[in-house]
Amino acid sequence: MIVREELDNGLCLLTEARPEVRSVSFGAWLTRGSRHETEARSGIAHFVEHMLFKGTRTRSAEDIAQEIDSIGGQLDAFTAKECASYYVKVLDEHLPRAVDVLADLLLRPAFDTEDIAREKKVVLEEIKMVEDTPDDLVHELFTQRFWGGHPLGRPILGVPETVEALDAGTLAEYFSTAYTARNLIIAVAGNIDHDGVKELVEQAFGDLRTDGVAPDTSPPVAVPGLLVRDKALEQCHVCLGASGYPQEHEDRYICYLLNIVLGGSMSSRLFQNIREKRGLAYAVNSGLVSYRDGGAFTIYAGCDAETVREVIDLTVAELQTLRDRPVSDDELRRAKDHLKGSLVLGLESTSNRMSHMARQEMYFGRQFTIDDTLRGVDRVTRVDIQRVARDLFSPGGLAATVLGPVGGIGLNEAQLSLS
Repeated sequence: MIVREELDNGLCLLTEARPEVRSVSFGAWLTRGSRHETEARSGIAHFVEHMLFKGTRTRSAEDIAQEIDSIGGQLDAFTAKECASYYVKVLDEHLPRAVDVLADLLLRPAFDTEDIAREKKVVLEEIKMVEDTPDDLVHELFTQRFWGGHPLGRPILGVPETVEALDAGTLAEYFSTAYTARNLIIAVAGNIDHDGVKELVEQAFGDLRTDGVAPDTSPPVAVPGLLVRDKALEQCHVCLGASGYPQEHEDRYICYLLNIVLGGSMSSRLFQNIREKRGLAYAVNSGLVSYRDGGAFTIYAGCDAETVREVIDLTVAELQTLRDRPVSDDELRRAKDHLKGSLVLGLESTSNRMSHMARQEMYFGRQFTIDDTLRGVDRVTRVDIQRVARDLFSPGGLAATVLGPVGGIGLNEAQLSLS
């Protein structure tokens, strides 16, 4: 059973006891991400995440690593568009030490000037790595154009100019307004009891500030059309997409199944038609990205420059088919079984259960049981799939980005018309 409690300082605590395991996954989730930055400070959320691991007032970076290693734990973090997460997985007997280390990172970062200078070099190399990883870069280019100047379109890593401009004062100011009790969710899953965890959290996080600045956000608006970037690569990388639904949308289960049918599994239409039957691509898949107030349905393929037009035409044809003809009963059943199996198997991990709790709190303010979710999946019909496909894959709504040796390919926006 999941227990939710709001502590005196406004911190939200979620726990799920799993007495059949010996591990505990403890996560601190910040409800602020790259979309909440100003353009001039693009990348600051990600940079602060890096800096929290560089040392506190009482622990060096080496001390942090050694302490977690000495208890066989796993400590990590990530920054996303709408959140940042810091999480540790340990044996149940080591939870107090792990919480003490994680709280130290989140409450008392040093922001040492020399560490900042070194970490800038690291992040700048990380930005270069994206430029040298074409399947990442094509998604980054697609996102920037698709969201047309909206903060969701900016790279999480920032750009070299904004990263170079960061200093200790700027980081401390951001940290003091973002890392507050009301912006954090503590989610814990594993061999624990709620009262014991609550006592640990109250001791470790009791000094969290309770105030904070609410970010100014506006809904994104998708921009259809074609972007082509020439780059000396061995193959072309293609990303197509259409506007999707936000996290809370009532048709989200339909979207999950539509994605599996289209390109979210090895038996999907795109995988079978483009890779297995024609051998045009090694990697081809589709995916969903959902935020509080918008989303995107994307398709990726890596292929030879000479077959880019054919891959795009085949993809557009599949979108039109989903829009114009209902899926078969067998195809829908396979998609449902695939989705339900993935959901249930994924939640056997304490790490995934912890993440699942935190995300549901962030986006829904409540917890859905796995049975609630499975019932939502089972309710989806063939008519529902076609209705959502008609809504998402409407004429004129498709965007595409092509990266690679594109000279002479002759792409044009007419191929994306979905008419």
